Amino acid sequence: MLEEINYIKHLNGVFEHFSKDNRLNPTHISLYIALFQLWNSNFFRQEFYINREEVMQYAKIGSKSTYHKCLKELSYWSYIVYIPSHNPFKGSKIKMFDFGTSSGQVVNQSCTNIETSNEQAVVSINKHIQTMQNTKNKNKQRNFKNSNFQDSNGNKQIASVPYQDNLKTSTDKNYDDPL
Repeated sequence: MLEEINYIKHLNGVFEHFSKDNRLNPTHISLYIALFQLWNSNFFRQEFYINREEVMQYAKIGSKSTYHKCLKELSYWSYIVYIPSHNPFKGSKIKMFDFGTSSGQVVNQSCTNIETSNEQAVVSINKHIQTMQNTKNKNKQRNFKNSNFQDSNGNKQIASVPYQDNLKTSTDKNYDDPL
């Protein structure tokens, strides 16, 4: 019997678990997402078989030992059930857990916590959010361009002057001075 899994609710639920679990690294998450995609393509069957090369390619994992280590850890930490086949002609069996709670449309709760709307919040993907950090960095760049520097002899050098003769090759130079 096929389970009814809500794609978005499941991903939101599992990402919430990921954010609280300090044992996970990016490879675990990448592997889980690859398995989730295969589960989706298998119509969310209770269990399905996987091909190691295919999963490694989806997850962008280059090492078999890393792949097996992360797969076993995800199973041990109850994100999946991993049943190895030990047969090169038959894939290993995977069982996934439902981290979502219902089959309804996901609504962004932070937008509805004052109970004024039940509709989904839509934000333009191209909208740039100006942060205080961005503003600080722009001011630093502006100040750097306008600043003057002193060399080791105390001579003022203007940072914005191109082709400045820092080695003093255009004037008479005393070759006994160190560089």
